Amino acid sequence: MAFDNIKLEKGLYTTGKSFTQALEEIDPSDNYRGTPLEGLDAYERQLKRFDIKVSGANSDPVSKFFATTDSAALFPEYISRAVKLGVMDNNKVERITATTTEIDGMDYRSIYIGNQNTDFELETVDEGTALPELNIKLNDKLTKLEKHGKMLVTSYEAIKFQKLDLFTTALKHIGSSIANSEFSQAIDTILNDENLKVRAMQSSTVSYADLVNMVADFVPYQMTSMVVNPSTLASMLILPEFRDSVAGLDFHGTGKMITPFGAELFVSKIVENNMILAFDKNYAVEKVQAGGIITEFDKLIDRQLERATVSTIVGFSTIYGNAATAVCKSN
Repeated sequence: MAFDNIKLEKGLYTTGKSFTQALEEIDPSDNYRGTPLEGLDAYERQLKRFDIKVSGANSDPVSKFFATTDSAALFPEYISRAVKLGVMDNNKVERITATTTEIDGMDYRSIYIGNQNTDFELETVDEGTALPELNIKLNDKLTKLEKHGKMLVTSYEAIKFQKLDLFTTALKHIGSSIANSEFSQAIDTILNDENLKVRAMQSSTVSYADLVNMVADFVPYQMTSMVVNPSTLASMLILPEFRDSVAGLDFHGTGKMITPFGAELFVSKIVENNMILAFDKNYAVEKVQAGGIITEFDKLIDRQLERATVSTIVGFSTIYGNAATAVCKSN
């Protein structure tokens, strides 16, 4: 079936797959190799079919999606993709998780290695001697899944003449908010792991010696990531070691905050003042998600934007309990 003869309808959002995946089954991209449409996915070919430009100075108004019943069915997918752009622009979660698991339902039980002595250097084993063991257990708790998102509170009349390029900017802000919320959930999961190693600070505020001790705690893991709240960040940035000329040039030139030990530094209010959470992103936490960006497609297609939600459902599980540590002010 040619892409310009496909009947678009709400049912494409209820197949258990994404809209684009469902559309690809009807109109496979492989059929367009060697043609001017090569490189476009099934959704993008539909935008071309209805001549809808979603970005750039000459982008169309929102109303262009609702010129026909068929083109209106593309609007929820446009919303989802615009929100996803915002998630990707602020995707700190992908920089701190070891792996992402896609699930179809709401119940998921991960594996857990716990707080074992898992030295990365293999021991020499004498003949007839048992090899060292690594006990992999099924987590005794289900991974807690939470919904993150926002509700669109507007009317079709208020936005129908707005250019899609501008509307995309507003939707990307929703995506950025979702990314921040997921990041906080991930950090909270690590903080609440029963095997998290906690060390008392040597003084009332963070010191370079505390950071050195954290590095020592990580052997044989790597301290790849650190999380502090804004007040602790201010205390850290005035340490002489953080004013190193090379580190300073990188921070002032790019805004990227790197500790003297090479760990990437994140800021989150979920971490208490005078606390530093550090972990090895390769082993600390698993992300679990039930689908991608979820939109209330029926309301959006029917132009009932007043109470339409855009959300994700994700959860996090710690994997290796000793791949994270924290220092905090002693009581």
